[in-house]
Amino acid sequence: MQAFTLPDFYMPYPARLNPHLEATRAHTMAWAKGMGMLDAPKPDGGVVWDEDALARMDYGLMCAYTHPDCDGPTLDLITDWYVWVFFFDDHFLEQFKYSRDLSGAREYLDQLERFMTREGEMPPEPANPAEAGLADLWARTVPAMSADWRERFITSTHNLMVESMWELNNINIGRIANPIEYIQMRRRVGGAPWSANLVEYAAAAEVPDRFARTRQYEVLTDAFSDAVHLRNDLFSYQREVREEGENSNAVLVFEKFFDIGTQDAAEMVNDLLTSRVQQFENTALVELPAVMLTEQAAPDEQARFGGYVKGLQDWQAGGHEWHARSSRYMNEGAVTEPAPAVLGGPHGLGTAGITPGRLGMRVRARQHSFTPFRPVGHLPLPELYMPYPVKVSPHEQQAARYIVDWSREMGILDDTGVWDEPRLRAADLAYCAARIHPSSDLEELKLSSAWLTWGTYADDYFPAVYGPSRNLLGAKASVDRLKQFMPLGTGKVPEPVDPVERGLADLWPRTTAGMPGPARAQFRGAVASMLDSWLWELFNQAENRVPDPVDYVEMRRRTFGSDLTVGLARVAQWNVIPPEIYQTRVVRELETAAMDYGMFTNDLFSYQKEIEFEGELHNMVLVLEQFLGVDRWQARDITAALMKARMEQFEHVIANDLPHLFEEYGLDDEARAVLTGYADGLKDWMAGILAWHRKVDRYREAELRRSQNPSALLPTGLGTSAAWRPALRV
Repeated sequence: MQAFTLPDFYMPYPARLNPHLEATRAHTMAWAKGMGMLDAPKPDGGVVWDEDALARMDYGLMCAYTHPDCDGPTLDLITDWYVWVFFFDDHFLEQFKYSRDLSGAREYLDQLERFMTREGEMPPEPANPAEAGLADLWARTVPAMSADWRERFITSTHNLMVESMWELNNINIGRIANPIEYIQMRRRVGGAPWSANLVEYAAAAEVPDRFARTRQYEVLTDAFSDAVHLRNDLFSYQREVREEGENSNAVLVFEKFFDIGTQDAAEMVNDLLTSRVQQFENTALVELPAVMLTEQAAPDEQARFGGYVKGLQDWQAGGHEWHARSSRYMNEGAVTEPAPAVLGGPHGLGTAGITPGRLGMRVRARQHSFTPFRPVGHLPLPELYMPYPVKVSPHEQQAARYIVDWSREMGILDDTGVWDEPRLRAADLAYCAARIHPSSDLEELKLSSAWLTWGTYADDYFPAVYGPSRNLLGAKASVDRLKQFMPLGTGKVPEPVDPVERGLADLWPRTTAGMPGPARAQFRGAVASMLDSWLWELFNQAENRVPDPVDYVEMRRRTFGSDLTVGLARVAQWNVIPPEIYQTRVVRELETAAMDYGMFTNDLFSYQKEIEFEGELHNMVLVLEQFLGVDRWQARDITAALMKARMEQFEHVIANDLPHLFEEYGLDDEARAVLTGYADGLKDWMAGILAWHRKVDRYREAELRRSQNPSALLPTGLGTSAAWRPALRV
């Protein structure tokens, strides 16, 4: 019996079949045989694959569905890549997952990576079918692509190989990931970003590097990847979880985290899959054209990016059709034979993912059904898990006095209708700085307090000034100007004309004066990311669109200023910790777990302020209400449970993964001490954030009623969109 009944899938694109399928099937069978994949032995006897097994899995059919328009030789090459990656996965499973041979697995992966050569490098001699296949494919593929694409492809191939160790470690200790960790890690180990790179090759649509660095490219690729992986998890649950004992599957993750049955978990995973496909659509149809316009994309750049989007659409549709037909997966009832159409409904080839009753409307309707400024009242909070003590800087009172004077000097307390002095004191940001940076000296604490004050004020300023009038062009012009106040060299900056510009003009040179160039560039990127995230919030408000849950979590780290805080901490370690360490799973999971704990803390305490008094729709409690169809009490408890899960993951990484990272990279005592200190700083940051929220008046109902909704103090209506900063409007 199947573990559950497959849900109705949302798939807006029809699947099509490449006409070169039969030739590719014959080619790939011969290629796999030539690479030694069809007689590779298992440790306990037998072979990993034979001809019958490969024919049943039919990767030629998969690639003919997912790349319907490429020519025959290109389809041959792409199919060979997929045969290789699935062989690698099964070979690795047989060699190491069952035996739990962690050291052997690491050695195997390290050697395999040596076959991804850069210009001028030579690969070693292959010693097994996985190495032989990678060596052959690398030589046939990378000469046609740019060096930038090659680096992206090396990264995605590295991730899907190396992060297999994450799955192996979790199986070894019987650990099931939390939902946020799982989505992040599934991208690295699941291979869909790697597939997206191959779409660029197959569609002759390599995305120009300047656009490959944009948020829109990142979101398109991530939404595509999440949809591919969630769909695969639904179809592969029976084989992976019930038969092979794996624990890296979204249905299982949701079962355990939400304590629900398998069928309910499958439906929830499918809702998230629908949401991610719709996130892909929104990015492609709403955000991408705006980027093309503002970045003045040339016609050939637009064509290549458009070809990339179409290629990802084809992959989604074809991937679903293949899952519905392949012997590798649980797919009973997924394909219905052509039947009399109901009201002209779709049927036959290419419609396996389309059902008349499920067009994704429920998920879409929830996203756009938010009623702003609805009275919700105070939200009492449950006990929040915090295992670390709060430490306090002895310079807190001096920093608090300094911040009032600094804010007055910057114009933050002028009659703008955004902040006044009581509101500044209600926020008490020196109290926060003294606890998230308890070891700072006085000058460092003043600077930290000023950054928190500037960021919090600016975060209030943007929706208050630009939100009511939907002045998105004005907000974009403001962000573009603010970036000019962060020069990498000694160039001139504009004359500041408002409190936000004056504050940044003061803070930037004070903070970066002694930074080396690369560190300054990294820190600038963190601040710029926060500025851009405020535009994302304004665009969602203009659409009255509650964000997709995954997009929300990832963007909330930026809107909350977490990247800025982490960026400051990293700068101090620039000359000690190799940059590649920060790209490892261990450090990224350590950082994002801490960031999520902090931002969920804010969302719980600020719920009434944001929903009732500001009409805000960027709050995790609200996102869960809308997505899951639950009330705010249930959404509150799920948010608190996510906080606890992320904190427990943080503790797990420190206790288990960080020591392994030290050994793996051979870090010396100084580097180990610095990274340990960095982790301790994140502990202080989380404990301080929670302590600040518990103490300050900023989120209390009395203060909210005193200040009311800031946007009510601003001019609105026809003719007022330029009233606030006329010198900057376009």
